Amino acid sequence: MSNREPIETTNLDTIYGTETMPWSRPRELLGVGSLGPGAAFALGTVRPDGRPHAAGVGAAWFDGDLYFQCGPNTRKARNLAANPACTMFGSLPGQMDLVFEGEAERVTDAATLEALAAIYRDGGWPVQVEGDTFTAPFSAPSAGPPPWHLFRLTAHTVFGVASAEPGGATRWRF
Repeated sequence: MSNREPIETTNLDTIYGTETMPWSRPRELLGVGSLGPGAAFALGTVRPDGRPHAAGVGAAWFDGDLYFQCGPNTRKARNLAANPACTMFGSLPGQMDLVFEGEAERVTDAATLEALAAIYRDGGWPVQVEGDTFTAPFSAPSAGPPPWHLFRLTAHTVFGVASAEPGGATRWRF
């Protein structure tokens, strides 16, 4: 998103009289960094035959986009190669649940890889950049074996449901 601002904001919680949440609220909660521990994220992709697939991923927020990594032979990576459309659900405990809809693309530029590797290292994952991939002594089992590809999810729509006061539910379109 490169810190884009929404072009449309819709209050989805008018039945309870809550206010529309500003985009700044989830953006500040996401901050910059590895979104864990405690935060849980799941990526939804579509298999070539149209069946859905979901898998937990480690997410990072950088320059207005969500990033995640996985091995090139994982189901999620193969699905994204065939169809980049995806969703990502994220729960920021005690704050807000978010759903991102958009497209994911593989990141291969050295500057972004190094920036994300630094973010993940700050979060406790000792990742290193090797060529256009990540390597580390370990990762989540769902990521598959190294090396791992980095993906950027560029959202066109984000839904947020607050679990902390002030409550609310809002949709932002970009």
